[in-house]
Amino acid sequence: MVEKVAQRTGLSVRDARTVVDAIFDPDPAIGLIAAELVAGEKVAISGFGTFEARERKARSGRNPHTGQTLDIPATRAPAFKAGKPLKESLRG
Repeated sequence: MVEKVAQRTGLSVRDARTVVDAIFDPDPAIGLIAAELVAGEKVAISGFGTFEARERKARSGRNPHTGQTLDIPATRAPAFKAGKPLKESLRG
């Protein structure tokens, strides 16, 4: 992705990497998307889609090796919903 950003924008590969990392790095101190999700915000990219953090309720599960029941705690997980233009471009 970094090389393609550099080619399309005329940026150096080093500068393109800085841009891509600033957007997509999973460390909220670096990546803008991660920082917004940690803060409880949605990130909408027009024509592409929306990133959000979704709450998962606590539930019970089963260890597939032993069959033992275990409690799975509540958590937040990242989610992405593709926008209509992206979906249509994939349909051909």
